[in-house]
Amino acid sequence: MTAAPIVLPRDADGRLTPAPPPGELIDMPRFPVNAKHELANTEQIGNLERATATIRGKRAARASEVANWEELRSAAEAIKNKVARNLDHYLLEAEAKLTAAGAQVHWARDAEEANRIIVDLVKQTKAPEVVKAKSMVTQEINMNEALEAANIAAWETDLAELIVQLGHDRPSHILVPAIHKNRHQIRDIFVREMGIYGTPAPAGLTDNPTDLTAAARTHLRNKFMRAQVGTSGGNFLVAETGTLVVVESEGNARMCLTLPDTLISVVGIEKIVPTFDDLEIFMELLPRSSTGERMNPYSSMWTGVTPGDGPQNVHVVLVDNGRSTVLADPITRQTLRCLRCSACMNTCPVYDLVGGHAYGSVYPGPIGICLTPQMRGLHSAVDLSLPYACTLCEACVDVCPVKINFPEVTINLRKDVADHKRHDHRPHLETTAISAAGFFFAKGSRFTLMTKASSLFGRLFGWKRYFKGHTPWPAKVWTSARDLPVPAKQSFRAWWKKNHERS
Repeated sequence: MTAAPIVLPRDADGRLTPAPPPGELIDMPRFPVNAKHELANTEQIGNLERATATIRGKRAARASEVANWEELRSAAEAIKNKVARNLDHYLLEAEAKLTAAGAQVHWARDAEEANRIIVDLVKQTKAPEVVKAKSMVTQEINMNEALEAANIAAWETDLAELIVQLGHDRPSHILVPAIHKNRHQIRDIFVREMGIYGTPAPAGLTDNPTDLTAAARTHLRNKFMRAQVGTSGGNFLVAETGTLVVVESEGNARMCLTLPDTLISVVGIEKIVPTFDDLEIFMELLPRSSTGERMNPYSSMWTGVTPGDGPQNVHVVLVDNGRSTVLADPITRQTLRCLRCSACMNTCPVYDLVGGHAYGSVYPGPIGICLTPQMRGLHSAVDLSLPYACTLCEACVDVCPVKINFPEVTINLRKDVADHKRHDHRPHLETTAISAAGFFFAKGSRFTLMTKASSLFGRLFGWKRYFKGHTPWPAKVWTSARDLPVPAKQSFRAWWKKNHERS
């Protein structure tokens, strides 16, 4: 098959289009503001409800088939905990085995360093574009945007990621990035955008899933056949052999892993598993927890370079980007066990209503609440608000294949947020209210004065009106979303004094 000529969409100045979405995720409003906006999107709520219900049902059915399911979860938890305790050892072992197998290993402390390495590697090949296998870590470091800034096109090849990219959108789910779109919306995106960036959608394209998939396959075929550089993530990296593992459902990743001459795999340092025997446990857990399948339709494994077969220039970029900070805390480090299966968000009642965009993070749902503020730090409004985007219902704990205790981590992060507010030398409504309450509760005479004043206020203005959400600011911030009991007409102290005197 002869690949079509490369035609990259460019603007009047010769720069690649489309431009990256405006603004970084970290610059988004805090979660309550985003959530309120997303709650008004009734079409999205319907899309999410149908999709997550289907995935939840499939996961439950497949997990119930495994007699020792809980033992597998415990084993996976133990292996990941062992990796966390000995991460330096396993990373060096993996580097040695990768290097011996002909791969080049690069270390990146943060997103900026990782992108600089990746851009330099692509520039060395003189390739104007790369094809991408689905990867959360490349989303995390904004690799597409870095490549486009260097005038290199980055083509998403996963079906859902392709939908998001052509729609000039952001992913809203780890497993199904376009979960917030229905098939009618996807059809419109394909018809409108495909012809701009490659093979156009066929005339008369319907919204039938089979037709949409065929259109995506045709659109991507030329990109695969002409690609000189492919990029991937890595679900696992086996330290014992230096073997990288990518699992998928579509086969697009395998095209990225085998056709180009140069392969750049971007892998978080926590993706290590010690041995191939350990890998067996995760290959049993991951597909059932993620897609509700007994096994992954495509499981690709490669160890360095094989002369004459597949990519001849293999690079592995090991990315920290805040993971060392997470590792340092004995409570929150458990989030590094995450397999990115998405089971937690599929069962989360909050995610089900607001979707992934509300979190201002590449990682939405319970894992995003726990992982993102640790990796990015409590430096923005969105990160300070994320630990409160949780009802602590523990549904996520029941389905996590590596037994991450999300509520425990969330509560610990709320403590960190409170400490941050306490020490940033700026007034905050919550801390001010607690300080005021502490002043009155510290001394009996002050408390008595407060109860008398509140009783007088109630007689003058009527308690019931104010305890139905009609309080003025700043109390309105609290009472507008909460029902509070109306205070008793007589305080306990007054009752005690009256009855004690009688006796």
